Amino acid sequence: MSTRKQPQGNATPSAADYLIASRQCELMNLQYFLQMGKVVQSISNLVHGLQRERGATNVFLGSAGEKFAAERRATVQESDRLCGLFEQALTEVHEELTAHPVSSRLLNGLASALHGLAQLPPLRASVESQALLVEDATEAYSRLVHEMITVVFEAAETAVDPSIAGLLVAMVHLMNGKELCGQERAVGSAGFSRGCFSNAQSKRMMHLIEAQERCFEVFVSFVDDHSRALWQSLRANPREAEIERLRQLGCSVGRYKSLDPELADRWFALMSDRMDELKTVEDSVEGCFHSRCVERFAEARNSLAHQETLIASLGAEDSGPQPVLVLCDSGEEARTGKAWDSDGVGERFGRSLFDLLQEQTRRLQQMDDELRSARDALEERRTQEKAVLLLMDHRGIDNDEAHRLLRKLAMDQGKKLTEVARALVSMADVLK
Repeated sequence: MSTRKQPQGNATPSAADYLIASRQCELMNLQYFLQMGKVVQSISNLVHGLQRERGATNVFLGSAGEKFAAERRATVQESDRLCGLFEQALTEVHEELTAHPVSSRLLNGLASALHGLAQLPPLRASVESQALLVEDATEAYSRLVHEMITVVFEAAETAVDPSIAGLLVAMVHLMNGKELCGQERAVGSAGFSRGCFSNAQSKRMMHLIEAQERCFEVFVSFVDDHSRALWQSLRANPREAEIERLRQLGCSVGRYKSLDPELADRWFALMSDRMDELKTVEDSVEGCFHSRCVERFAEARNSLAHQETLIASLGAEDSGPQPVLVLCDSGEEARTGKAWDSDGVGERFGRSLFDLLQEQTRRLQQMDDELRSARDALEERRTQEKAVLLLMDHRGIDNDEAHRLLRKLAMDQGKKLTEVARALVSMADVLK
């Protein structure tokens, strides 16, 4: 890629060499995301396939095998096909991921995801023989989906281009919101099928609804205009009003009031349609992500070539007998006639190189400033997850109860959820 000659033997590397290397590093990161784009897309598709398989499995087990037997087998075949595409995409980027690793968390996430996929055959066998409770099957599928989404989350943390990082933040929060929607479909299907909701099921549904909204709020703040328009269209769909009506029944009717079991089929159909439309929005974000990667890679490659040519021409012009590098032409040094000597670098070249260095420094600082909001969103999610795990461990409560407790603490203290979560994590570190 580089057209500039590298230092030979024991020659001391120059500022220009490292300036070019800085640009090359940025280009390599963008090339990495071009390759990772296929992996992200295959994860998106596989997650959707697993969510469909989980939904069909819930109905199959919930009806004691009387419903969705054929549909479940069809979803299994589709998931296997999508799994093959994911493994193919991963194989193509494997050497880049392992030869030049960019994140140990990302590699660990991939290891967890692949391990989870390896557990699918025995899980499906247990479902086929109806040797598994519907709640246990749902938990197993949800755990696998979470592991797949975590890969996208960790990939987002390695992005150095603000626009690419923002789109990945939008995507991972949309995927999480969609997954929570799938879990809500499962809870609602179970409650409506039995004709009543237990208190635990009602609380679970309320938690899932609130968690979805938090994910979608972050998604909207980072997504591109076209995908945001698709999202707004989804929200305006008349289906949403009917879903809200059924949600109210599930969250408020109570265990002592019966519901029409036929509502289960309607609920499942509505929520499945909603998830399919969410997948359409997700595909739009993924398409924008890929286009942005291609665009930024081309821009960075052209910029690198231009910079290499400029530095080479400046070096040729300034090959004088007594070269001097002037780093500034104002201030005390200029008034007193002082300058910094640099053997082998001409005055004109020195000034131009300094300009290029300043330009690169300003550009990197601007990128870092623009990245801050995306990184903050990712860090907030990670901190809240840590706080929830701490509450689960110390209080001996489940995930939903830990989320409810965290929200209650925030409300009681009049603070943001992230502030309370950060305080809990900090306190845990002090007490270790």
